[in-house]
Amino acid sequence: LDKWAEGALLLFLFSIGHALEHYAMGRARRAIEALAELAPPTAEVRREGEVIEVGVADLIVGDIVVVRPNTRIAADGFVILGASSVDQASITGESVPADKQAVDDVSRASLRPEGLPAEHRLYAGTINGNGVLEAQVTKLAVDSTLARLVRMVGEAEAQKSPTQRFTDRFERIFVPVVLACVTLLLFAWVVIDEPFGDSFYRAMAVLVAASPCALAISTPSAVLSGVARAARGGVLVKGGGPLESLGAVRTIAFDKTGTLTEGKPRVMDVVPASEIAVDDLLGVVVAVEELSDHPLAAAVVRDGRAQLGDTSTVPVAENLRSITGRGLAAEIGGVSVFVGKAALFAEVDGAPLPAAVRSVVEDLEERGRTTMVVRRGEEYLGVLGLMDTPRAAAAPVIAQLRTLGIARMVMMSGDNRRVAEAVAMQVGLDEAFGDLMPEDKVAFIKRLRSEQEVAMVGDGVNDAPAMANATVGIAMGAAGSDVALEIADVALMGDKLDRLPFVIGLSRSTNRIIRQNLWISLGMVAMLVPATLFGLQLGAAVIFHEGSTLVVVANALRLLAYRDVSRTASERGS
Repeated sequence: LDKWAEGALLLFLFSIGHALEHYAMGRARRAIEALAELAPPTAEVRREGEVIEVGVADLIVGDIVVVRPNTRIAADGFVILGASSVDQASITGESVPADKQAVDDVSRASLRPEGLPAEHRLYAGTINGNGVLEAQVTKLAVDSTLARLVRMVGEAEAQKSPTQRFTDRFERIFVPVVLACVTLLLFAWVVIDEPFGDSFYRAMAVLVAASPCALAISTPSAVLSGVARAARGGVLVKGGGPLESLGAVRTIAFDKTGTLTEGKPRVMDVVPASEIAVDDLLGVVVAVEELSDHPLAAAVVRDGRAQLGDTSTVPVAENLRSITGRGLAAEIGGVSVFVGKAALFAEVDGAPLPAAVRSVVEDLEERGRTTMVVRRGEEYLGVLGLMDTPRAAAAPVIAQLRTLGIARMVMMSGDNRRVAEAVAMQVGLDEAFGDLMPEDKVAFIKRLRSEQEVAMVGDGVNDAPAMANATVGIAMGAAGSDVALEIADVALMGDKLDRLPFVIGLSRSTNRIIRQNLWISLGMVAMLVPATLFGLQLGAAVIFHEGSTLVVVANALRLLAYRDVSRTASERGS
């Protein structure tokens, strides 16, 4: 009767233990599934002059969606009418609503919506403020930023981390050894003077004690919780590998433009060559840069047209050709035009850079300007000086990263060395390297990685090769960017640098909890196996076994409540 009662107790304990374990793991999974529920099921669409309600799945690219106050936005798009503030925390992790306004030219915005500034772009699942907006849909529901985020977070759960692969290998060896030992213990009655029932009971107790349930779940539970917490904070981490690797990083390389700087350069200087009119210089450079999608090009076109005024006529450029890392080539009226760095003109055919123009370039660079030299045919028209200011958050973020244990932080830039060093000094970096071509950045990252684990932070497009060669590639402003979402190991969905200390701190905590879980699970096995061999009852073994499993899961779930110190500090400062 005692054995039957003990058997019933064991079944009850196993059932309770597994029920609690499934409940706890379900909490982490629900944190991910909650993302999928952010998008509303229907949307109000303006069609043929009437506003009708349709299912989100029935929206097509080009539809005009009406967004009422305090409602969730149904699709990715850009604002064509109205102004409001939008809570984007579910996508970008921003704690403060972002102001949105209509684009100036709808037809032009439709041609390249992915290049629009953040103040015009909307994301499915975000919450509108008090204003009424009308937005043009740019992506189908299945391709929206939210849908891709949910999909990739779900896929991340299935990707195994290095520690999980180690535990899998350990279990493949450990389990057969345990089964072999248990089989031998079943025949202990042959060697020692005891009934078969006692040998069987001891063997079953050892089998329970040595079962690696806690070990098997220790890493996946921590990774799942870490990935879910990161997604809730506006960061996409593609699995346990990047999450663990980021926690081991001690060196970070930053791109300059759009990462440490605002990415909103302004034309500060227009210096025409002798006998060249300012309007002639600006007209030529605006014509060429209008064909490019580079951030500097957008600044030149915006500020150049503003200075030219509405009455000026800009010539038509054609046959644009990008010279990687150097500048642009095009034709105006059949005449070749080059716009780019001073180094470009030592590499292309034609008249060399005059001493007077070179002097202007050096003077502007000494003042921290990014320079563009313009040549039409054999004639040098002049130089433009642009400036991109460091982000206000850059210096505090660098300081936070140092407190997290990042020992070395460097900046890589295709800009001239003087500008790079000026920005690095302002934000508090250790080193700055300028005049780097994309292949130079790759070589630099490889050299850093040969010394220690290194993360590369960039915009996810121009820096793709360097990011791919880093231990962990981190893309900023990935919301709405298909390229950034695809290539990055870690994607900061918003254009906020303060997400970087958050995710690095989270990865450090994840690694710490994984180590704790491994010690708990392996320590429990190491304690219980000898104890059962020397008489520990099966019931007690089950209690300790199931208890250790619950402890490691509960320990992992602490990551869901990980405190975002960077956000707390910024909110306190404001």
